[in-house]
Amino acid sequence: MDVTPYPPLRHHRLPFTFDAEPLATEVAQLPATAWLPHYNPSAYEGGWSVAPLRAIEGLATHIYPDPQGGERFRDTPLLSHCPATAALLAQFACPLRAVRLMRLAAGAIIKPHRDLALAIADGEVRLHIPIVTHPAVEFVVAGQRVPMAAGECWFHDFTEEHSVANRSPQDRIHLVMDCAVNPWLLAHLGP
Repeated sequence: MDVTPYPPLRHHRLPFTFDAEPLATEVAQLPATAWLPHYNPSAYEGGWSVAPLRAIEGLATHIYPDPQGGERFRDTPLLSHCPATAALLAQFACPLRAVRLMRLAAGAIIKPHRDLALAIADGEVRLHIPIVTHPAVEFVVAGQRVPMAAGECWFHDFTEEHSVANRSPQDRIHLVMDCAVNPWLLAHLGP
C-alpha cells in the first residue's frame, strides 16, 4: 500500500481509550511462566519481559516480532486466557502481526535504540496501549518525552531513537501491537 502522501509522524494518540482495569486483572492472573526475558539483553538494564499473544505460527516461545513474518502470525494459547484483551484486539480493523504484553520492571531502563521498518511509510507500525503505568515512567521518542496514560492507544515512529526509564515503584506493562498499515489504520493516523 502506498502511504507516501502522509506526512511523517513521530507520535500520535489514536482516538481510542480502553478500560485498562480488566486488562490489568488479566495480566495479574498470568502465570510467571508466561513471561519470557526480552531477546536482546544488551538493550536494557533491569527486568524487561514479554508475554506473546500473537507470534509466528502461534508459538508462545517466539518473542521476536519478525518483520518478515507476514501472514504467519497466529494467536498463541496465552491469548485464550485473556478475553478482555482479545475483545480489544478484535476492534482493530487492520492485520495484526506480533502482539505482546511487555513488562518493564520497576527501576529498569530500555537503552536508546531504533527499530527497523516501523514507520507508516514502511507499511507496518507499532501501537502501544499502557495497561499498568505511572507518571514516573519516562518514555522518550526522538528526544521528546511522551506521557501515556493507562488505556490510551499510541503510535510512535520507532525508527526514531527511543528509550524508556521506569523510575516508578511498580512494573510498567504495555500491550504492544505490530499492525499492517491499511486504509482503516491510516484514517486513525492521519492529521
